[in-house]
Amino acid sequence: MIKLHDKYFKPFISASEIDDVITVMVDQISKDLGDEIPVFVGILNGSFMFVSDFVKKYPKPCEVTFIKLASYEGLKSTEDIQRLIGLTQDLTGRTVVILEDIIDSGKTMFEVHRIFNNENVKQLLIATLFYKPEAYKEDFKIHYKGIDIPNKFIVGFGLDYDGLGRDLPEVYQIKTTEHMTNIVLFGPPGAGKGTQANFLRDQYDLVHISTGDVFRYNIKNETALGTLAKSYMDKGELVPDQVTIDMLSAEVDKNSDAKGFIFDGFPRTRAQAESLDILMDSKDSEISAMIALEVDDEVLVQRLLERGKTSGRPDDADESIIRNRIKEYYSKTAILKDY
Repeated sequence: MIKLHDKYFKPFISASEIDDVITVMVDQISKDLGDEIPVFVGILNGSFMFVSDFVKKYPKPCEVTFIKLASYEGLKSTEDIQRLIGLTQDLTGRTVVILEDIIDSGKTMFEVHRIFNNENVKQLLIATLFYKPEAYKEDFKIHYKGIDIPNKFIVGFGLDYDGLGRDLPEVYQIKTTEHMTNIVLFGPPGAGKGTQANFLRDQYDLVHISTGDVFRYNIKNETALGTLAKSYMDKGELVPDQVTIDMLSAEVDKNSDAKGFIFDGFPRTRAQAESLDILMDSKDSEISAMIALEVDDEVLVQRLLERGKTSGRPDDADESIIRNRIKEYYSKTAILKDY
């Protein structure tokens, strides 16, 4: 996720996807035009990256020029188009292909047709990299469309938000929900995750979700997920990741107004980490940061042995079990820091 000015944007279309689409558009247009030498017209400022990549891929002779029109202020189209920079060459009898970065309401296309109706061109073709079918209001034919997208504001690959974002090689979509701070808290047994989670919760007004607490709540209250999880545990089997994810999803849904979450005890495997990413994406959010608590092993052992005197937990009273738990953390969970 990125922040431009006061808005947050999430990844939407990758650079490789854009490149593949441009390749397809080049193939279509070059085949349709045959040996004719077209004039490609880019509409500044947004189309400069699209035009550059398109022309570099175009396999035949062509000419390139630009015009500049204005229709956007901030996040909304002003629908007040002005011709800022006109054409400087004679296009009489030429095939003109407009290379537009994005077509939404179509007001820009209305102005384009008005301009080129006075140029006596042989034919006028419209090609757009991004197209918003829900927003398009005009009757002009769009001959080549790269990617149909929802009617949401995007930035990147030439498109900007108040001047920022044009240089991005990929495209981002505006995040419509409130920005959330989501933290994954890592640490070996005895590191003090609970203490630090409480501090973070109070300091940043976050919701602390402990996997252990969530499991105990669902099992104790005999929820559908708790009953399902217990059925695996009673057979000595690992609870499937999806069951855990469903429990966490329910906790997130119960706190829909939260400013963010602290995930304590999850994920513990790469598969779980990937599942958590999917969960966050479905909530129009993402993991903001990972915090790993590092404590000397001997300090951990002494802490847990001391805790075992009052906790009643057998795995806190046996030093060999404690050391094995710490070893398991380093070998299986700690490596997720890189992910």
